[in-house]
Amino acid sequence: MDSALALGTCLHIPDSSLRADSCRQTPELTEAQSARPLQTRANFLRSLRTLGVYSRVLGGVRLRAYQDAAGEAIARSVLEKRGLSIVVMFPRQSGKNMLQAQLEVYLLTRFARIGAEMVKFSPTYQPQSLNAMRRLETALQANWLTRDGWKKSAGNHYRFGSAHLTFLSAAPESNVVGATASTLLQLDEAQDIGIEKYDKQIAPMAASTNATRVFWGTAWTTHTLLARELRLARQAEARDGIRRVFCLGAEAVRAEVPAYGLFVDEQVARLGRTHPMVRSQYFGEEIDAEIGLFPPARTGLMQGSHRTQSAPEPGKTYALLVDLAGEDEQLRLNPAGDGEGALANPGRDSTAITIMQVDSRARAGDLTGKPVYRVLNRELWTGEKHSTQYARLLALVERWQPRKLVVDASGVGAGVASFLADRLGERVVQLGFTRQVKSRLGWGFLAVVDTGRFQDYLPADAHSEEGRLHALFYRQLQAVAYEVSLGPERYIRWGVPENARDPLEGSKLHDDLVLSAAMTAVLDEQSWGEAHAPLLIQAADPLREMDGAF
Repeated sequence: MDSALALGTCLHIPDSSLRADSCRQTPELTEAQSARPLQTRANFLRSLRTLGVYSRVLGGVRLRAYQDAAGEAIARSVLEKRGLSIVVMFPRQSGKNMLQAQLEVYLLTRFARIGAEMVKFSPTYQPQSLNAMRRLETALQANWLTRDGWKKSAGNHYRFGSAHLTFLSAAPESNVVGATASTLLQLDEAQDIGIEKYDKQIAPMAASTNATRVFWGTAWTTHTLLARELRLARQAEARDGIRRVFCLGAEAVRAEVPAYGLFVDEQVARLGRTHPMVRSQYFGEEIDAEIGLFPPARTGLMQGSHRTQSAPEPGKTYALLVDLAGEDEQLRLNPAGDGEGALANPGRDSTAITIMQVDSRARAGDLTGKPVYRVLNRELWTGEKHSTQYARLLALVERWQPRKLVVDASGVGAGVASFLADRLGERVVQLGFTRQVKSRLGWGFLAVVDTGRFQDYLPADAHSEEGRLHALFYRQLQAVAYEVSLGPERYIRWGVPENARDPLEGSKLHDDLVLSAAMTAVLDEQSWGEAHAPLLIQAADPLREMDGAF
């Protein structure tokens, strides 16, 4: 610890006073500098003042150019007491967390003698703050200067000499009163931290000393804390010319790390370039500029070139997607705020059925390895008893012999779904709608659509029943609204609003056909190579798959 603090002192004294013999030599200095003139050794010590050299020599980490630029700007603002608000937006999995850990170790060292109070917020304590603390501990242990000298207390407080760093949760219910950030205030994943929480409880921590504030994250919507601070930082840059914004997309990272470009290519192939997750997490594009969830560019991807079918063909694989009448799954938050509350369109009385061909060979050569789904026909049953619907569904099963039958098992539909499961066994996927399930369904359906794997039929006659349902489906799509929640869960609430009216007929517009089609996301989680593959009922969470993949 004494030698570590001695070198820390060297990193603080003025250039004119820097003397190599004022520090006990590190192994690196002993081997590389002992035979050199005093000035060379002094220059070497002086170079350790920069984050990039410090991390490489003492921590064994070589920062990429874009990491070094952002980290050095933050360090200069802190050390020179500029009090800047800096925004760092890197694509997911491009090294943001590694840079944070190296910067934190560096600042703990620089302030080991003179003292510092630094605070880092994450949207949640578990797992985000805990993950950040583990990364810091790894970096502290890997660094020659700090590995034997750092201390941890109270589960979330780190000290090296007189420098302190505390990790806190920015969850709405967290109690952060009393903490101070007189040197540095960091907000990780700032797009998931509430603006009111920041303004009322977090920002005052840095106010008395005008501490540097850093907002880390990825793009999401224009209504987030990160988006607000990004706009303010750009305005400040325009006024004084001091760089405060460090935003880059996947292509900038690819230029330094070609393997990262291949990783992003796989994500684009799997989810589609226009998928909200891809646009925001990898290309830094805010996602609320579109009107509705299905703008023309997206619906254009859905249109195939095949005609409808009324019967199966030998050797083909089929599936039925059934949104049963009597229950609307477009959930709204109830007064308790748990997302399981009132129904948007109570009393809906139409059962929507989408008949799909699953072509698992069409995409065998691409990066996704997922099937193409072709809509062959639709049915819409209105005002029928469940007993009649059950009999008609069995007749459809008998005709099409589907490999999978995805059925809405919510509310009054649970009885029909249960009867079908008893009769047909594991071919039936019962889908119980909750806020979380519908969100995953929405994200999963967008991934299928944005990769061009949902292909709708072309009606031969616009005035036929198939033409009428085709047109109604697209009117429902155009009316689908959405909003995304604040927080790491990335819940998407979507559906046709309660007061929506059919622009053609003037009647109330529902989303029966859209919800039936969206069940394609459940099909996309099946294994189509074997007839009796294991069953996965819930669609995957794209954001979870992105984490840790690179």
